Amino acid sequence: MELDHIVIAGETLEAAAAYVEKLLGVALQPGGQHPAFGTHNRLLGLEDGLYLEAIAIDPEADDPGRPRWYDLDDFTGAPRLSNWACRTQDIAVDLAVLPEGTGEAVPVSRGDLRWQMAVPATGRLPFDNCAPALLQWEGPHHPVQRLAPSGCRMRRLIVSHPDAKGLESAVQPNLNDPRVVYETGPVGLRAEIETASGLKVLE
Repeated sequence: MELDHIVIAGETLEAAAAYVEKLLGVALQPGGQHPAFGTHNRLLGLEDGLYLEAIAIDPEADDPGRPRWYDLDDFTGAPRLSNWACRTQDIAVDLAVLPEGTGEAVPVSRGDLRWQMAVPATGRLPFDNCAPALLQWEGPHHPVQRLAPSGCRMRRLIVSHPDAKGLESAVQPNLNDPRVVYETGPVGLRAEIETASGLKVLE
């Protein structure tokens, strides 16, 4: 497994994008629609092969007939860092060892991008949505290839949870990334982002 991207959710896509742009001082690029889940997004390229995704329910999309990913059906309040995602070369193998409830692989597309995404039946990931989402990209295309450099780099992703040790022991054997730090505390995520105007924290 490798760290792939971080997710900023909002009640609207405009609100999620505005939160990121105001804090980091950079503009997000257009993304698109996800017909399988009735959502849409905008993106920001980060250094080291990562990216940031601002996402929300698409008010013009059809009801997907199932809970949306990232627990978006129950999202309320101000935009915030809601999730993080890891990519794998074999989603079936990694799903077998990740926490129960990480989900089943669902085929997803956005334009000519194709991937499989592990989505829980409830839409909510284990450890109060603090466990990583898992995806497997299909074909040669990846969003980072199409994103302009932003000058932003993620220094650390801090995953806070009352059972941080349990979460770390469930994930760390498959993800060896020193940027991901687990802390015992209230449920939440924080991302330290280096920008042209200094260190900023998305939370």
